[in-house]
Amino acid sequence: MLDINKIRQDKKTIQKSLLKRMAKKDLDLDSIIKLDDKRKELLQKVELLRGERNKFSKTKPTVDIIKKMKKVGADIKKFDEKVNRVETELNKLISELPNITADDVVAGGKEKNKVLKTFGKKSKFSFKNKDHYDLATELDIIDYERGAKMSGTGFWVYKGQGALLEWALLNYFIDFHQKNKYTFLIPPFLLTEQSAYTSGHLPKFKDDLFWTQDGTCLNATSEMMLGNYHRDEILVEKDLPLKYYAYSACFRREAGSYRKEERGMIRGHQFNKIEMFHFAHPENSWDNFEELRKNAEKLTDDLKLHFQSVLLAAQDASAAMAKTIDIEVWLPSMNTFKEVSSVSNALDYQARRGNVRFKNTTTGKNEFVHTLNASGLATSRLIPAILEQNQNKDGTVDIPKVLQKYCGFKKLEKNRQK
Repeated sequence: MLDINKIRQDKKTIQKSLLKRMAKKDLDLDSIIKLDDKRKELLQKVELLRGERNKFSKTKPTVDIIKKMKKVGADIKKFDEKVNRVETELNKLISELPNITADDVVAGGKEKNKVLKTFGKKSKFSFKNKDHYDLATELDIIDYERGAKMSGTGFWVYKGQGALLEWALLNYFIDFHQKNKYTFLIPPFLLTEQSAYTSGHLPKFKDDLFWTQDGTCLNATSEMMLGNYHRDEILVEKDLPLKYYAYSACFRREAGSYRKEERGMIRGHQFNKIEMFHFAHPENSWDNFEELRKNAEKLTDDLKLHFQSVLLAAQDASAAMAKTIDIEVWLPSMNTFKEVSSVSNALDYQARRGNVRFKNTTTGKNEFVHTLNASGLATSRLIPAILEQNQNKDGTVDIPKVLQKYCGFKKLEKNRQK
């Protein structure tokens, strides 16, 4: 959520930033400012009435004074109701606004994304290479048919060496973050509406989530859980940044039809992920961003995969994020890159919604922290990349060296389930 005071004080700058990701017809900051003016006017009237009531309370009660106090009390109630209605509408309008963008984030959609760096080289094959779906099926490590039978399309079952490879990736990530002295969390996968609001998924993106009959939703991304861990708390300044990582299964509706080339694990309703999350001091926010970026790149680079880092244009990034760099792995069968980590800085946008603050020891005031997140990493596109980039002519697949100690084998081979 944006700060109404900043909107009032620097409307032109805020508007210029928001227009990178919004159509001009959909942006009306003047209406928000007018509504805030109305709120302030009503609050002034309430304060005057309360002052009048306090004055009456210090005088000797008479029939006339009692009558006046009743009227003042009724007026206060009436204006309080008006204030609540105006504040509800004001909060709704502000909460629907996306975050401002960093200066180096350009306007536009995916076509304006900028490749920052490329790692490794594309695999070269002396044979007709296969896609990850056919490789996984022939190796009998992913069971798509039974996954769909159990849960519907967009689900699969990890089997044998496939399950061990999935778990090897997660253990590799966990060891990496432990060495970097992040604190490990395993949070609940179900979240309240307030949690989804804090993360920025509500009110605008409610239909993108899976909801239960009890009014809770399944987390779409682990940042939803981690961003709420210190909700409504005042943190100690010297403890910042607080660095966490969490394991979770993530669930996304993925509305719309699947393209033929996206079969298999490229788009699914459930996937595993390790997420990094920082609660940072505003002064060090971008240093924290760089740390998360380097961590995500290091994790992917050590898998010896071909990948790239991409600065997202404003409209391609999440609405809650001021800046996002995606880590994208190469998929030979699709002749394209697919995201395995999004490194993002939300500034104080989420902290404002979740009321996460710290006491500034210099000013003595409570200030909002900055929240940052990055996948470290998501697995559902890493396994396709490993299969496709590391496949051999005989149908086997080489396991990245950093994973071998976790899974106990160096190759994926047909009829070798353990």
